[in-house]
Amino acid sequence: MSEKLDLFKCNVCGKVIEIIHSGEGQLTCCSLPMEQLVEKHNDDEYNEKHVPIVTIDGEHKTIRVGSILHPMMKEHYIMFIEAISPDKKYVKRKYLTPDEEPKMDVKTCCHYDGFTARELCNLHGLWVSENNK
Repeated sequence: MSEKLDLFKCNVCGKVIEIIHSGEGQLTCCSLPMEQLVEKHNDDEYNEKHVPIVTIDGEHKTIRVGSILHPMMKEHYIMFIEAISPDKKYVKRKYLTPDEEPKMDVKTCCHYDGFTARELCNLHGLWVSENNK
């Protein structure tokens, strides 16, 4: 069963969808089952360029992609960065284009302790870091 905020990708056309409400059944696109994107946490294979890094300066929080900033080219780029509250009620997402730096400012408008930072690379999938207080 898919859960709220799960992401799925069509391996034929490249379409990515997000679950808004959990449900049963298999998602299909282009007459084939869609692949559920699995969150990755360790980036040793790609030289530390995918895991979201959160920096905190007082109330100001920034998410950047990678300890070595991820390249942003037409062929290889970060599609979006997002911050998700622990209860999954609040999501802040920034969609990116290949000519932008893979960074996002997070201004918390609700009271919660920590958040999950996620990003989607068009080639290497979904990456996450958690408990960013």
